[in-house]
Amino acid sequence: MEDSNGAEIKAPPPVQRRPPRPRGGGFTPEGFVAALRRRLSSGAAVAARASFAADSGDESGPPESSSSHSRRDSSGDTSSAGGPGDFTAFSFRAAAPVHRKAKESPLSSDAIFKQSHAGLFNLCIVVLVAVNGRLIIENLMKYGLLIRAGFWFNSTSLRDWPLLMCCLSLPAFPLGAFSVEQLAFRNVITDAVATCLHIILTTAEIVYPVLVILMCDSAVVSGFLLMFIACIVWLKLVSFAHTNHDIRQLTISGKKVDNAPSTDDMDSLQAPTLGSLVYFMMAPTLCYQPSYPRTENVRKGWLIRQIILYLIFTGIQGFIIEQYINPIVVNSQHPLKGGLLNAIETVLRLSLPNVYLWLCMFYCFFHLWLNILAEILRFGDREFYKDWWNAKTIDEYWRKWNMPVHKWIVRHIYFPCMRSGISKEVAVFVSFFVSAVLHELVVAVPCRILKFWAFLGIMLQIPLITLTSCLKNKFRDTMAGNMIFWFFFCIYGQPMCVLLYYHDVMNRIGKTE
Repeated sequence: MEDSNGAEIKAPPPVQRRPPRPRGGGFTPEGFVAALRRRLSSGAAVAARASFAADSGDESGPPESSSSHSRRDSSGDTSSAGGPGDFTAFSFRAAAPVHRKAKESPLSSDAIFKQSHAGLFNLCIVVLVAVNGRLIIENLMKYGLLIRAGFWFNSTSLRDWPLLMCCLSLPAFPLGAFSVEQLAFRNVITDAVATCLHIILTTAEIVYPVLVILMCDSAVVSGFLLMFIACIVWLKLVSFAHTNHDIRQLTISGKKVDNAPSTDDMDSLQAPTLGSLVYFMMAPTLCYQPSYPRTENVRKGWLIRQIILYLIFTGIQGFIIEQYINPIVVNSQHPLKGGLLNAIETVLRLSLPNVYLWLCMFYCFFHLWLNILAEILRFGDREFYKDWWNAKTIDEYWRKWNMPVHKWIVRHIYFPCMRSGISKEVAVFVSFFVSAVLHELVVAVPCRILKFWAFLGIMLQIPLITLTSCLKNKFRDTMAGNMIFWFFFCIYGQPMCVLLYYHDVMNRIGKTE
């Protein structure tokens, strides 16, 4: 085609017309699904799904939120939320899926230990306050206030002065052990002679208070305190002698060991001094070493608060003993001579105040008293206990609840037995045997009876260790072992021992009169 000047005119390109949108029966499902997916992936849809998840309690929805009402999708289109043809409203429709993934109920065995139970813990506190408040009121209405002014000190306490003098004379034995070590480090006496002298001193230190208690007509509580202190001194003397004997082997004799100590450890291996001995006898530890980690200063305000708490919890212990435990024990029968149901009922009634007393004693002694001593002496290592309340086996409980004794047993009994070629099972048996003997001395000597209840109570822990270990291996993801531990701790063990010793003491007093 040419114009008037003879030039060739090009024809315009054909116009690409969009085919008409199908109406009515011409609906295309594939196009709708593609548009729906594109719109649901936009920011507005994300905000809508998040809002829907929050309102419906579904935590599987996306956590993102949108602050604007419009978002640009990947194709560059802009859509307004809630406008005509907006597919974000689909998240609020009945067609939106509610169940998106498999979930466990919060109290099921697979999910119960994966979440917080603070609300249930608060409920338990409220229930304990309500129940025990009623028990306190009921006890006061039935017995009145049983604590008198003579609970702490009375005229009969003056007859226990021989026990007080015995307690004040116990420091003579550590001084004797120090003299023996001075002679041994100077090569005046041999190691064998030093060992024999230490055996004589430690034996005399534990026999001396036993004879004083048996010869004097003293109170059971006074005898218990004396034997408790005497056993602590005995444990410290054994550690003092054993540690210094090992130091002499490493420094003076030049004996080779399998795992040689480092340079820093060798620098701390020194002969004992009088100052190190005095500090060790006062420090809240049973394991001797020439030096200990120390804190920089004494926190006076913190120390005063701990002392006040110690006095408060000591009074609470006295209130529990006088107001609850004594009436139950006095009105009970011997658990081995009365009926079975009567014994079970008495043990259950005694278990609750006994648990409260035990927990107060633990907090008062292991947390407050030992921390008070540590703060005054600036003693640095204050791991006096671990989370024994979470123990899943009896063995774990004994390794966590009393760290000073546990470290002493491991250091001076368990590892020496293992180094001597003794099997692990026998070493555990020996460790529990020594602990059982000390428990029997602390309880049986003040009571002046030899029934071996405390000894059997400790030795029976060995089969219980095997039982709870089997339960832990069988039920790996549950707290079955912890439940068994709390059962023996709260119900079976201590209340039964309290009843047995009380009635045996009463029978002994009745026969003497």
